Amino acid sequence: MKIVRIRLDDGEIAYGAVEPEGIRVHQGTPFVAWEPTETLLPFAETQLLAPVFPTKVVGVGRNYLDHAAERDAEVPDEPVIFLKPSTAVIGPGQPIVLPTQAETVHHEAELAIVVGKVSRRVKAESASAHIIGYTAANDVSARDLQAKDGQWTRAKGFDSFCPLGPALETELDPIGLSITCAVNGELKQDGNTEDMVFGVAEIFEFVTRVMTLLPGDVILTGTPAGVGPIVAGDLVDVSIERIGSLTNPVVDRS
Repeated sequence: MKIVRIRLDDGEIAYGAVEPEGIRVHQGTPFVAWEPTETLLPFAETQLLAPVFPTKVVGVGRNYLDHAAERDAEVPDEPVIFLKPSTAVIGPGQPIVLPTQAETVHHEAELAIVVGKVSRRVKAESASAHIIGYTAANDVSARDLQAKDGQWTRAKGFDSFCPLGPALETELDPIGLSITCAVNGELKQDGNTEDMVFGVAEIFEFVTRVMTLLPGDVILTGTPAGVGPIVAGDLVDVSIERIGSLTNPVVDRS
């Protein structure tokens, strides 16, 4: 099932399920109470938001061999994690806003894990029971600030630096999925999730041994090779097999 989060005409935010004819609006959330209504909205009349609004986004760095190589970085012997604030999250079609402090901002196409229930010290073999599904993400990064600061909080934490969407796919095997990123229609990243150094279950166990994850929280699983700069006027498209395409324009801060 593909689940989306939408803004209704009256400004209310609701969850819905994607059906062939449109989006079936639901009451409640897929994490607690989840009941379909009689309302079916045509796709053209819906405003998609990020499929979840997490309390936190946990990133995993250098989780593809080819990306580690292009960054001239060692492959870690355990996951390297960092945090992005919830305020970095935007949805499909919303602009990535370039900060005035940065000169070099990169796209990073990633598979995102969405947490389904409170998770603490979860074993890898039990991870799937705690994951509600997956979505696409763009771990936007100010590369010059990342190098300058020696850590990643500022470089990856700006508002709009975590596009998510277009939908939360609940019936998905995360292994062997094509993951791409195109800028203005030109393919920049072309990878596959089978090339991750640490798999989804292993990452989930590692993260939940550090912190408690709450329903709707997100884990970014790393990016394949091909990351590169984006500038104002660009259109960035992250596509993951069976999930869909996450498209965002890039603008300068006004």
